[in-house]
Amino acid sequence: MPADAEQGTAILHLHGGWFNWGTAAAYRNLVGHIAARAQTAAFVPDYRLAPENPFPAGMRDAEACYRGLVALGFRAIALSGDSAGGNLALVLLSLLASTSSSGGMVPTAAVALSPVTDLTLRGSSIETRAAADPYFTRSQVEGLVRAYLGDTDPHDPLASPLFGNLRGLPPVRIHVGDEEILLEDSRRYIARAVEASVDAKLDVWLGMPHGFVGSVGSLSAADQSLDAVGTFLREQLRTTDR
Repeated sequence: MPADAEQGTAILHLHGGWFNWGTAAAYRNLVGHIAARAQTAAFVPDYRLAPENPFPAGMRDAEACYRGLVALGFRAIALSGDSAGGNLALVLLSLLASTSSSGGMVPTAAVALSPVTDLTLRGSSIETRAAADPYFTRSQVEGLVRAYLGDTDPHDPLASPLFGNLRGLPPVRIHVGDEEILLEDSRRYIARAVEASVDAKLDVWLGMPHGFVGSVGSLSAADQSLDAVGTFLREQLRTTDR
């Protein structure tokens, strides 16, 4: 937590890894940069992973972490997440905005970095960006999604935030690379959010691959993206915490 962190505010960040891998420790550098720019505390949980703990284990862990932060007395909490963690952040956002499970406090805002929003894998960029994306292939992703969902319908809003109720959500920002197979996941989610009258905006970074923000400090696009993310979160947290 930065020394000048705003008291009473925090970011809950859900890490990536296609629901099957990843640790909080591996994302300390990325989340540390976000927290420093937002001038607040950040918490990165080690949520349960597939295949040992398939859907909805990770999502329920994220929900429990949010309720825990509320119980600790944080007055304003923003959600963030990258890749599969972006999925969990957006699912959690809709869940908390539409039920009383938030402990009476809805997240102040959400940022998703290259999120997975549609586990039906029907976004056109899965094909159109296949040659450009150096990280994933369709067959690989299909296997990871099967390990996570099991027999769950991928249209379930708790699995795919694209199909959730987006009305009444707090402000949302998404950053994604132009060369990602997940590009259309971001575009379609933002289009639905705007249609639902949400303050939602998309930043598409030309020539950038999946996870480019992880190169903060060595890639100017990553620095610029996280600067924008930090400014947005700082402003939203301060406004809510007044």
